[in-house]
Amino acid sequence: MSRPTVYIAITNHGFGHAVRAACAAAAIQNLCPDILLILVTTAPRWLLDSYIPGDFIHRPRAFDIGVIQSDSLTMDKGATLAKLKQIRASENSIIAGEVNFIQTNRVELVLADIPPLAAKIAKTAGVPGWMMSNFGWDFIYRAWGGEFVEIADWISECYSVCDRLFRLPLHEPMTAFPEITDVGLTGGTPSYPVSQLREKFGLTSPPEKTVLLTFGGLSLQAIPYSTLSQFPDWQFITFDPHAPDLPNLVKILGRDYRPVDMMPLCGRVVSKPGYSTFAEALRLDIPIVSLTREDFAESPLLLEGIQNYAYHQIVTPKEFFLGDWEFLHQSLNPPRQSQPIAKNGADAIAQAVVHYLQTLSSS
Repeated sequence: MSRPTVYIAITNHGFGHAVRAACAAAAIQNLCPDILLILVTTAPRWLLDSYIPGDFIHRPRAFDIGVIQSDSLTMDKGATLAKLKQIRASENSIIAGEVNFIQTNRVELVLADIPPLAAKIAKTAGVPGWMMSNFGWDFIYRAWGGEFVEIADWISECYSVCDRLFRLPLHEPMTAFPEITDVGLTGGTPSYPVSQLREKFGLTSPPEKTVLLTFGGLSLQAIPYSTLSQFPDWQFITFDPHAPDLPNLVKILGRDYRPVDMMPLCGRVVSKPGYSTFAEALRLDIPIVSLTREDFAESPLLLEGIQNYAYHQIVTPKEFFLGDWEFLHQSLNPPRQSQPIAKNGADAIAQAVVHYLQTLSSS
């Protein structure tokens, strides 16, 4: 008898979508190890492995582009539009190829974060198409106007055939989706004791003087590391392999550790607006210092989220790149909301997936 099979399609944009979809996949596997997971993404296998402890099939395919960027903050709208037009022109052949794969492999459910074509792939294959996200790509592109409006309309039409959306916190309304279930934050859980990490990396500063600098899978080419010399009694942690060797900078090289593993050591996470980094810090109650990001519609939602639910600071790119980082000497702003944010997103999605598949197998 074949195993129950879930096909998880992930947006081809940075690492954040892959992280949160992998968190849901790991929760599914934890609840029901018998379920076969197929992760459909161009994200690297090592990243998926760092969140999913058990076996899964990796199918490297891209059904969308997200935003083409040279680093974590710099967007190329012209190249993005050209690639979107190419994907739209290839829609029928992309769908046909994946429907064939789904039917051959007896996939029973599609879960996507959040490539628009995944909804149409599921519909055409005759299996439920579920999605998870805090925003749709129609929301991002529509804000750019011009030719992007027509692309956004096409994406909204794709989303309209989705059977169920698990809407994550820090979200836009996502009105294209006919059925919405609100869930909590997704994110990884640290894998190492704090004492072990402090000893391994020689960290002696207290948490309030330990800072994680993390800017997602694309990194940030221009982090002004020279500013660190003004903070000799602080310790900074980076995953940037190109960072200079400095006495108060710990470089995490290799793939044994993730940003979420290092967060419990820190009194602040310094980042750009990004759902997965924010969500993992929020789940661990670690303060967040965020740069602003212009012209990306999700950013105000994320910044509002940390203002509501985290101890936080918001700094301008100018303050970060050209300033003296005076913000590190200033007090953190307290969260505006007294109610905590829900943190059970991956488990809620996993429970729904497992319940559906178990109901299917018993009927």
